[in-house]
Amino acid sequence: MPDIIHIKFPDGSTKEVSKGTTALDIAKSISPRLADAALAAKSNGNLIDLTRPLESDTDLRILTEKDAESLEVYRHSSAHLMAAAVLELFPETKLGHGPATESGFFYDFYRPTPFTPDDMVKIEKKMQELVDQNLPYARDFVDRTEGLEKFKGEGDFMKCHFIEQFTKPDEKISIYKTGKFLDFCRGPHIPSTGKIKAFKLLNIAGAYWLGKEENPQLQRIYGTSFFSKKDLDAYLHSIEEAKKRDHRVIGQQLDLFSIQELAGPGLIFWHPKGGIIRKEMEDWMREEYLRRGYSLVCTPHVVRRQLFNVSGHEGYYSENMFDFMELDDAEYRLKPMNCPGHILIYRDSLKSYRDLPVRLGELGTVYRYERSGVMHGLMRVRGFTQDDAHIFCTPEQIEDEIGGCLDFALEVLKDFGFTDFQTELSTWNPDDRKNFVGSDDQWKLATESLEKVLKGRNIPYKTIPGEAAFYGPKIDIKLVDAIGRLWQLSTVQFDFNLPQRFGLEYVAEDGTRKQPLMVHRALYGSVERFFGVLIEHYAGAFPVWLSPVQAVMIPIAERHVAYANNVAAQLKAAGVRVEVDARNEKMNAKIREHAMQKVPFLLVVGDKEAEANKVNVRTRGREKTEDMPTAEFVEKIRKLIQEKTAGL
Repeated sequence: MPDIIHIKFPDGSTKEVSKGTTALDIAKSISPRLADAALAAKSNGNLIDLTRPLESDTDLRILTEKDAESLEVYRHSSAHLMAAAVLELFPETKLGHGPATESGFFYDFYRPTPFTPDDMVKIEKKMQELVDQNLPYARDFVDRTEGLEKFKGEGDFMKCHFIEQFTKPDEKISIYKTGKFLDFCRGPHIPSTGKIKAFKLLNIAGAYWLGKEENPQLQRIYGTSFFSKKDLDAYLHSIEEAKKRDHRVIGQQLDLFSIQELAGPGLIFWHPKGGIIRKEMEDWMREEYLRRGYSLVCTPHVVRRQLFNVSGHEGYYSENMFDFMELDDAEYRLKPMNCPGHILIYRDSLKSYRDLPVRLGELGTVYRYERSGVMHGLMRVRGFTQDDAHIFCTPEQIEDEIGGCLDFALEVLKDFGFTDFQTELSTWNPDDRKNFVGSDDQWKLATESLEKVLKGRNIPYKTIPGEAAFYGPKIDIKLVDAIGRLWQLSTVQFDFNLPQRFGLEYVAEDGTRKQPLMVHRALYGSVERFFGVLIEHYAGAFPVWLSPVQAVMIPIAERHVAYANNVAAQLKAAGVRVEVDARNEKMNAKIREHAMQKVPFLLVVGDKEAEANKVNVRTRGREKTEDMPTAEFVEKIRKLIQEKTAGL
């Protein structure tokens, strides 16, 4: 009699099956429809192929396209499908790796000849042919030595590296076959290529092997796949919408900022209109600092390198810092973060428990060495300004301080017009101690404090193990923009490392010296990145309070210029940024030009308006114009600015 194992299903029911039975066999025994819809399975929480034999008692869940985990497997299989097509068309190509991503998949290829747009069309066509053939994703195990010899013989240096790096000498390695394509891969995969219903190749980018510039440059082909053509079409539409909102394009069209080749990449030049928006952002933040009990500070851009030896950043962060420079008395570095400077300000005088919490805030410009391949407009730069604050407090105050930071972060989202967000709690990996500092007890206290605040405010969150900062756990808030994209911005981080490194103290109520706890907090993330997100979220049509020009007066004829100037003076007195377009141009041409600049209000004035002390209001995004008494319009726009209304 064959060995029997016990299978437990998500609803709590159980089933006895023979050892070696597959998840697909079990799906068939439940219903033919489930077997046909099945894509993968989960055994004791681990993703597996449907065809993997089950060798012991297990919890089992059959995954279909209704399960979120299936999409990752589906896209990984789509990457293999693309690699199989590339090898059939271009057999000289050497393969890297091809993981699933949040929005699709990619595969890295080494090929001296660059892929062309025509090649992309051919690859897509070949992929569809392989789908039509309904080829199985067949798994086999071979001796490690045999696998290495095979890939070495074919010149697949990247596959050899992966085998040597991720397998043991006496281990059998996992190989997947898709048609003529063989790949070293742990899987899992969907049953066959015929299950892939909708895919699209998107673009080609360069990537250095192992991310090192001295290594060969690879060609990375990006693609995406979905369970239906409808979902794929919706995604492709969102990509087109994102292109229309590209902050680099809109920034040039609206003359907001530039990156100057003569000065260097990743360094932002704020133009006058962009400078106005920056001023509004910074004024808002500084006013909130003061209202919430922060003290404003300012720290130098360049400091002795020794400061970062004390802080630990030289050891954990030096590859992201600009090279040091030698001056008269020591080696100096451009600062990559503001926290060591704030610590020195705290340490400059002894604090009592009555002085705590101490909240130090700065809009401080920092400099980080970003590699050339990752810089992207305002989103990834080498010089940027952080709305940085550091809070020094007692253990009894920590939860209130973290809660205050979260409330502050949500206020940022509300005032700048974001209604949706997602929250993540990043924790440490105790098995990876070389990348984290602190004791188990310190990490437990810190993590529990952050969790308690999130739960107390009923904020849903996802825990991300191993993604904490080296000095403590953190809460990250990711806003959702107008077309559903996530942007990492606000972060609140617990730190028990730096107070210890710098010997920070306060005098406790009992007269003893104790070490304060420290919270790092940035809510815009950086002024540059947040500005880029604002541009794309609003597609350049900023709320009135943020718009660099809030209203433009357009006199119909020269004789109406005096009245236009009079109305403009009233608006300026109310704090409105207004311009008078008195150029000798046709009125409709002026209207089109300022509409293209996304000015919220265009005020056309002629004889009728001057006689009645009115303005003809053209509101951005609306077809109909409206006649309105001047005083009424002044009050309307003043209120919109004062209340920081997100829309018109």
